[in-house]
Amino acid sequence: MNHCVGRTFSKPPTAAVRLMSDFASRLSSTALTWRTLLAPWAEYVARTLWSVTSRPKIPASRLTQQHRREAKGRPPLPLVELPKPDVICRGCGKQNRRRGTRFCSQCAATATNENFDAGRKRAQQPESLAKRSATQRQHRQAIQSWKPSDLPAWLTRDVYVKQIQPALAGVAKSRIRSALGVSEPYASDIQADKRIPHPRHWRALAKLVGVSYRVSQSTQSR
Repeated sequence: MNHCVGRTFSKPPTAAVRLMSDFASRLSSTALTWRTLLAPWAEYVARTLWSVTSRPKIPASRLTQQHRREAKGRPPLPLVELPKPDVICRGCGKQNRRRGTRFCSQCAATATNENFDAGRKRAQQPESLAKRSATQRQHRQAIQSWKPSDLPAWLTRDVYVKQIQPALAGVAKSRIRSALGVSEPYASDIQADKRIPHPRHWRALAKLVGVSYRVSQSTQSR
């Protein structure tokens, strides 16, 4: 960020902040665009202030020539095509050719490593460890209290593998995570068929993808 500011502003010995010559040149090249965009608003403010006076005559529209256009039956001013702003890397301040990204390739690698390290340190904090321990304890209690009879007779492992799991490919991982109350990596493994969840989750997943007893029976009868 400091690099970005340094490429835009300069601070001479007089303590006055000035625009760098490159940025000032590029900004001045868009002056006509800003004039076209601001002209209607300037005239709108002028008309609004004029309306509270006792003068009946409408102020002239010298900037947009709107009155003259209306008198001659001409269409209003065409829309101005705004110039596309440069994509600036938030790390080094240089122009970034990768549109839609905040960092250049070099700074992106650095930011990823920093975020990974920060996330790993945060996961080892006492609060995170206690929260993870409480979640695991809740899952263990749920597994211990679960009985096979809680599962419908039609909802077998074969139904899960052949019908439910393939349909999970079209379901967002966030929905799987929310429906089961599991972590995002675990939800990702379920969606990618890397793990078969505990049978107590099958009913929620079947509801999530729209597999019911009738759908299961019709599929098996083919």
